[in-house]
Amino acid sequence: MEQRGSPIGPVGQPQDTARAVQSMFARVAPRYDFLNHLLSARFDLWWRKVTARELRETLERPDSVAADLCCGTGDLTFALARYSRGVVVGSDFCHPMLKVAGEKRSRRTAAVASAGDAARTGSSRTRFIEADTLRLPFRDESLDLASMAFGFRNLASYEDGLREIHRTLRPGGVVAILEFSQMYWPVLGALFRFYFHHILPLIGTLVSGESGPYQYLPSSVRNFPDQEALARALREHGFVDVHYRNFLGGIAALHLGVKAGS
Repeated sequence: MEQRGSPIGPVGQPQDTARAVQSMFARVAPRYDFLNHLLSARFDLWWRKVTARELRETLERPDSVAADLCCGTGDLTFALARYSRGVVVGSDFCHPMLKVAGEKRSRRTAAVASAGDAARTGSSRTRFIEADTLRLPFRDESLDLASMAFGFRNLASYEDGLREIHRTLRPGGVVAILEFSQMYWPVLGALFRFYFHHILPLIGTLVSGESGPYQYLPSSVRNFPDQEALARALREHGFVDVHYRNFLGGIAALHLGVKAGS
């Protein structure tokens, strides 16, 4: 993969890009979940649930350690924790997003505390930390799973992100990247692209009161590698058994790979 990253911020200035991404998500954090579910017709929740089920074998290993990177408000973190017999750490560098995730965790824990059924939500197995995905605080080869849902596209450098994921995974560890991709259905694809590039930014701006983030979304997807290019990049960075699953003709795709050397 050529050296690429989020299109926000000045070209060739990854630190400025990271700050711009951080500031953008901080502004939309209060309405982030509502808009995600509204603009995707709640398909985003389904895609996260499918991702968690795909990773169930790894999560169900005793004492497994999973890191949900760029976790945002924690929806994938909680989905993973439902299957975990170890711990799931949600990591993000945007404090307001993590604050929302922490509040959701507290509500989930309180809702089941009286029934003694915290395991049902996985809340007892989740932790949240504030960290940059390009400089993770995890030791070399310390993770069984590294996942990302709609966050990889926002990294200042995709190359550096893959290198850091590879560094922190144990041999045999699994990487899972759920991301917007290229839709290949001919007629519906054209309709979706019209919605995605014109209607979605308008609704997002009206509801959030912020124009930048929902103008940025379509441009970041245009800039992002397609399914085959991302699969090729994973192989180039030391992952094997790389494959992907398209959702709704490629609106989103889940890429999976295993760190070589198991």
